[in-house]
Amino acid sequence: MKRSTLRSVAVICALLLAGCTSLPETDETAGWSAQKIYSEAKSSMQDGGYDRAIRLYERLEARYPYGRYAQQAQLDIAYTYYKSQEPALAIAAADRFIRLHPNHEHVDYAYYLKGLASFNDDLGLFGGLYAQDLTERDPKGARESFETFRELVTRYPDSIYAKDASQRMQYLVNSLANYQVHVSRYYYNRGAYVASVKRAQAVIADYPGTPATEEALFLLVKSYDALGMTGPRDDADRVMRLNFPESVYFSGGPQNDKSWWKFW
Repeated sequence: MKRSTLRSVAVICALLLAGCTSLPETDETAGWSAQKIYSEAKSSMQDGGYDRAIRLYERLEARYPYGRYAQQAQLDIAYTYYKSQEPALAIAAADRFIRLHPNHEHVDYAYYLKGLASFNDDLGLFGGLYAQDLTERDPKGARESFETFRELVTRYPDSIYAKDASQRMQYLVNSLANYQVHVSRYYYNRGAYVASVKRAQAVIADYPGTPATEEALFLLVKSYDALGMTGPRDDADRVMRLNFPESVYFSGGPQNDKSWWKFW
């Protein structure tokens, strides 16, 4: 075959390939109304087809940006990301809705959803304390979740989500206090008594009244004693005996229970 013929064949093939790659993508929503797109997206989300649901919600917002379905789609995108275990994207979508519609009748739900996304994202911190060096974990998500729930309760005290948000706030406070106690114990067991003191003091100062306060005071007494700081040790001991006169720690309680320490 002549060289010119080969060149012609190559050009034709290239053109055919280019034509194939430039074929327009089929739009399944062509001619659909806003209600139809929203209904299909909702159905996909309920069936677990999260990727398709998000695509449809985004297509709805792009095609009908000023209707009520577009606003609902923005809120549903946040929920769909939350259901598909994409907390960062859920938070970003909720933030966007709050920014665009601060006076929307369902903006309280956006705050609630944002708090839930952070809350569930950090359950691994409180549920997996035994699997990792605690000093490597940062309870940032728990703090952000608490602040979001607090904003919800403060701004919308009559919201149907306020009661649940308040209960989650209490859980988060107790969990954050327990986290600090675990880290304090971690340092104490390794002879890092100054670090143990700082963590125990943080519990007493930042989370007063939580159940973790009792053990924090005990760790404070033990750490000061290990440091030979008898004055602060005795002060901490007096405070502990005043507030927890029947503490199990005075009689060699949980600290001698092997199962309590086994994860270290």
